[in-house]
Amino acid sequence: MQQSNKYIIIFSLVLTAVLGGMLSGVSQVLGPAQKKAQDLDTKKQILGAIPSEKEALAGMEAEQILARYKEVISSEVADFQGNLVDTNEKGGAMVAEEVNIEKNYKKSAEDRMFPVFKYTNNGEEAYILPVYGAGLWDAIWGFVAVNPDLKSVRGISFDHKGETPGLGARITSDDIQARYQGKSLYNDNGEFVAITMVKGEKTPEDKLGPNKVDGLAGATLTANGVNDMLMNYITYYQKYFDKHVRGGAMTLNNQ
Repeated sequence: MQQSNKYIIIFSLVLTAVLGGMLSGVSQVLGPAQKKAQDLDTKKQILGAIPSEKEALAGMEAEQILARYKEVISSEVADFQGNLVDTNEKGGAMVAEEVNIEKNYKKSAEDRMFPVFKYTNNGEEAYILPVYGAGLWDAIWGFVAVNPDLKSVRGISFDHKGETPGLGARITSDDIQARYQGKSLYNDNGEFVAITMVKGEKTPEDKLGPNKVDGLAGATLTANGVNDMLMNYITYYQKYFDKHVRGGAMTLNNQ
């Protein structure tokens, strides 16, 4: 039987309302679980910037990872000028782990928040800095662990949203990330130059020097994105280091 236009419109509106309510309900139910999963993933990536911790993560359950994070990581947040920020936009306590690096990236550098995570374990220390940028197809990001001298890299962890499998997506591999270990962020003249991934692959180590790592065959644009990401974001942290680390002591808050 053919229905009137009025019936069809009412039916569509009711169906839309019902489905909308169902989706809203599902979102409310799954929201806390999704947030918990994201929090766990972020903390795994932060810990994963420390090579020894990354090896241990493979055999850990979720609760063990969270416990380990709380044991060895402390944190705080700085602004573009290197000043510490204690209060968030809503007037509550600023928590480094809750700073959304992706949303920050869409702001001008002067308006961003810059979390700092300090790793401390049996006298071993490192400053872990989040980095974010653009790869060939979509966002790339990671965490860089810098030694207490603020010059050399302890380790690094990269991730991406849509780089090409087997090419740019290789930035997530242990082999690529291990290339950064021990590399220097400064040249022989004491100038900050970050670390550059060269074009092409299988470059002999003696041709690379302290400030360069071997490249990604067939993924030059992803490599360029990584280079820009490291240069830009680590540069932003220099004022923080000048004010709170170089020549001074620092106390971070355990989360």
